[in-house]
Amino acid sequence: MNAYKGLSIALLALGVAAGCATHPANHVAQVVSGPPAKQQNVTVPVGPGPVQYTVQAQPAPGTCHFGKTADGQPLPDPVCTPGATNPKVTAANLADTICKSGYTASIRPNSNITGREKEANIKSYAFTGDPKDAEYDHLISLELGGDPNDSRNLWVEPPSPDHKPGAGIANPKDKVENQLHSLVCAGKVALTDAQGAIATDWTTALTVVGHPNGN
Repeated sequence: MNAYKGLSIALLALGVAAGCATHPANHVAQVVSGPPAKQQNVTVPVGPGPVQYTVQAQPAPGTCHFGKTADGQPLPDPVCTPGATNPKVTAANLADTICKSGYTASIRPNSNITGREKEANIKSYAFTGDPKDAEYDHLISLELGGDPNDSRNLWVEPPSPDHKPGAGIANPKDKVENQLHSLVCAGKVALTDAQGAIATDWTTALTVVGHPNGN
C-alpha cells in the first residue's frame, strides 16, 4: 500500500471515531437497552419552574397525535409532549417540596390559564371527544417534580377505553402518579428515575423503576 494512501485512511478513521464521540444523536428522550430498572437512561427537558404564569402557546392544530398501548390506554405524542421537569425540585429538597403537604397546590397554575391552554391543546391533538372527559394533564405530575406550566409537560389526556362517556375525568394514570410519589418520598426510587419512567410511558413506569405493584 502507498504510504500516503495508508496515512489518509488512518486519518479518515480517526476523524469518524472523533465525530461519533463528540456528536451524539439529538433525541429528546432515549432509553438504553437492557433491564429497565437497571439501565434506564432518559433525558427529560427542564422547564422554567414556578413563575408568574401566562397562557403558553400550544403546538399547531392537528400536529400532535395520540399513541395507544396494546390495551388501548392513551399516550401523548412524544414530540409534542416529551415532559418537562421543575428545576426547583431536586433530590436534595424533596422534604421541602413534593413530599411536603400542600406543596403542589401552592404552585399549580390558575384555571384561567390552563383552561385556555386546554382549549388550544384540544386542537393541537385534534381531540374530538367530550372535553369534560379529558384531563389537561401534567405528563410528569406536579407531585413528581413536573413543570407546572411548560407546554411540553401538558396534554389533553383522553379517557381510558373503559370510561363511560360523560362520566367526567377518571384516569388510571393518576394512581400511577400517586404510587410513584410514595416510592420517591420513601426513598425507594430516585426522583429522576421516576420522572424519566413516567415521561416515557406511564403504563410501564412502575415496572421500569422496579416496583410493578406500586410498593
